[in-house]
Amino acid sequence: MNTWRIPPETMAKLYFYYSAMNAGKTTLLLQSAHNYRERGMYPLLFTPALDDRFEAGVIRSRIGLEAGAIAFRKEDDLFESVKKVLDDRNVHCVLVDEAQFLSRDQVFQLTEVVDRLGIPVLCFGLRTDFQGELFEGSRYLLAWGDQLEELKTICHSGKKATMVVRVDDDGYALREGSQVEIGGNERYVSVSRQEFKNVFYSGKQIKLIDPLQVQEPDHFEQQEELLEYED
Repeated sequence: MNTWRIPPETMAKLYFYYSAMNAGKTTLLLQSAHNYRERGMYPLLFTPALDDRFEAGVIRSRIGLEAGAIAFRKEDDLFESVKKVLDDRNVHCVLVDEAQFLSRDQVFQLTEVVDRLGIPVLCFGLRTDFQGELFEGSRYLLAWGDQLEELKTICHSGKKATMVVRVDDDGYALREGSQVEIGGNERYVSVSRQEFKNVFYSGKQIKLIDPLQVQEPDHFEQQEELLEYED
């Protein structure tokens, strides 16, 4: 029988759980936070301040789960933010939503949380933007992370979706625009690499799906991988 345990300080790592859109990243983060609390431990949650779809300092999944979090900006020092909380209480894990929006400096600060404070850090985010380019935060999490895990979702072609396209109201790819566009999930479609080339470069039209028809995948098995265990 498996006995769950939180990794001790000597096992603290920087984890990056990445995927295309709608793979259940936020749900998985909130499930993980719940597991820590259930064991009498305190998870510290961060979310980018620019993500204002709901309200500042709230992480909310598409299926309605939510939790309070510290809203961070590009200029914030996350290492100092964690140390400030440590002045008042223990922190057993740091969880970062929409981690693609981290700056290079902030990813470095999270490595300091792991290496100097001995606290595991779990980051959840997209790997690439709608043009197929790495986000700044994702680039350095991929470079500096101790453990990289892909959360899987499916392209409408039936293949594994690894990329994202931003489309107009008619389902054609938008090739220009700001890298950051919060909300409007219906304008983003997760696709395979092959389909990304067809849509982004060759002008193929995508049939848009009503968001109400999209169901959150079951990630309880993947959640188990977030906490190490021993037989």
